[in-house]
Amino acid sequence: MAANLTFMQSVSSTNRTFILPSSFYIMGLYNVPHAQYYYVFLCFVYAVTVLGNFFIMGTIYLAHSLHTAKYIAVFNLALCDLCGSSALIPKLLDMFLFENQYISYEACLANMFFVYVFMTMQSLNLLAMAYDRVIAICCPLRYYAIVTKPAMTLIICVMWILSISVNAVLIGLITRLSFCRSTTVNSYFCDHAPVYKLACNDNSMNSIMGYVCMAALLYIPLILIALSYVCIGFALQKISQGVERIKAIKTCTSHVILVAMFYLPIIGIYTAGLTTSINTNVRIINTALTQAIPPMLNPIIYTLKTEEVLQSIKAIYKQTKVNSSMEKAVKKTVRN
Repeated sequence: MAANLTFMQSVSSTNRTFILPSSFYIMGLYNVPHAQYYYVFLCFVYAVTVLGNFFIMGTIYLAHSLHTAKYIAVFNLALCDLCGSSALIPKLLDMFLFENQYISYEACLANMFFVYVFMTMQSLNLLAMAYDRVIAICCPLRYYAIVTKPAMTLIICVMWILSISVNAVLIGLITRLSFCRSTTVNSYFCDHAPVYKLACNDNSMNSIMGYVCMAALLYIPLILIALSYVCIGFALQKISQGVERIKAIKTCTSHVILVAMFYLPIIGIYTAGLTTSINTNVRIINTALTQAIPPMLNPIIYTLKTEEVLQSIKAIYKQTKVNSSMEKAVKKTVRN
């Protein structure tokens, strides 16, 4: 099943042969009965993800009451969820439902880049939303002076630059690797570790960069989010009125659920992979669900758990009904 290799002579004093594969073979689920049902389920997940995230983005765009710094971050999270799922699931379905499991070398690197960029953005975006919550609860009188729309826009722009730059370096290091053995990737997409471990020359820099990126873009944001909620906990203890305390807690529930859904499964899988040997199929199924389910549930949670969003949806619905009634009245008048 190994893909054909394209041989390239490297320019070096040692005259070593530098080998680039023309394509990789994505293994995916191997010898798992009824695996096609799993892919059909992912197709359903992707459809709900697209509809849900377009819905929350459209609501934020149409509702002027949601044109605030907080919902700039929410809009960006929905965009990253949508793009991240689009970078992963359609290609996965194409490969396995239609048995198109070969992917060119260049397409493999592009797939790896976009999947990791949007995963990184999801992580950093949750950190930006934690920043919004900690300022809102710990410094309520200065919230609107600190968390402004220009400030949040700047934070998000910096996050995009950081995500693109770091992942460009991560994927760029793959291009220095020579693949003279198997080109079968034991994953469901062009995953970084399964790809660089196929190299037959020194891949220690890729391994180090992988650990650095995991720590900087997953573990550190989670630690900072946890610290922000420690600060929020101390601030809530100073609130004497129980009603105000409950109200403040409710503003954080949606974010806490999003954080738990995103970080706990993915960090659990990566940490377990570092410490123990996990069956390839088990790792693939768990990781795929970890990357596919949160983008589907995020807009649902924000719609059902956030009062501002619910009120905005009701207002848009009422306005739509009023506009429809006015159009009908005008048409009726014109006919008469």
